[in-house]
Amino acid sequence: MSRSLSVTPVSVIIPTYNRAGFLSQAIDSVISQTYPNFELIVVDDGSTDETPALLASYGKSLIVLRQENRGPAAARNAGIRAARHPLLAFLDSDDQFTRQKLALQVAAMEAEPELLISHTQETWFRNGLHLNQKKRHAKEGGDIFARSLALCVVGMSTVMARRELFDRIGLFDESFPCCEDYELWLRASVDHPFLLVDSPLTIKHGGRPDQVSVHFQTGMDRFRIRALEKLLSSVPLTQEQSRLAREELVRKAILYGNGCLKHGRREEGQRCLALSVSYSSPSV
Repeated sequence: MSRSLSVTPVSVIIPTYNRAGFLSQAIDSVISQTYPNFELIVVDDGSTDETPALLASYGKSLIVLRQENRGPAAARNAGIRAARHPLLAFLDSDDQFTRQKLALQVAAMEAEPELLISHTQETWFRNGLHLNQKKRHAKEGGDIFARSLALCVVGMSTVMARRELFDRIGLFDESFPCCEDYELWLRASVDHPFLLVDSPLTIKHGGRPDQVSVHFQTGMDRFRIRALEKLLSSVPLTQEQSRLAREELVRKAILYGNGCLKHGRREEGQRCLALSVSYSSPSV
């Protein structure tokens, strides 16, 4: 693809694993962007379906990286390391960009050069039907740390960030099989305001059993608790940020611990309840 150098170049990163039936829609939504200056990196995380053949059919329209299956965090990190451009955009392989997504988001970030990360509104579909988002999922800009504690309030496929952000806070934590985005947005939002581009520029598809969020649905709070433990132990927080994070960890640990006890996972339940007690103490 011919690219003009008159605008800030973007590296778009798509991680994928066995999504041959959906991947072409994601790729095509990037290739058809009105924005002219981007490279598209697709990281095949060890697919065993028709993904390699599909990617080969695009020729030089994209850059393909292949690795053994290591999960979405590792795949995104591989894309970040390979990216050549100062702005990085992310797209899950079963989602889509609207045609002006890159153009509008780059313009917004160029207008706010001091901000390192932005996200947009998104349109949700579940099993092919439009899904109205609940109030708790509403996207906001600015200091989103407090709202990010309860749940992931940033859509992965809506994000555009400057490379400098990852130089400052690090990459995705590859030890997280899910909620790796929740963990990263927590680290990012400690010190960095988020720019909100207040238009639905991403189409998000959900409700399928192959999705990581569905596979880990009943145990996602286990990884959110882990993320909060990591945050409290390794990231410098203000007194107020620490208080809020501890309170949310205690809340999640009690809910998840009691749920484990109810479903016969006694050891894990007791561990979480003990954790809630320890973090209720100001000395921890």
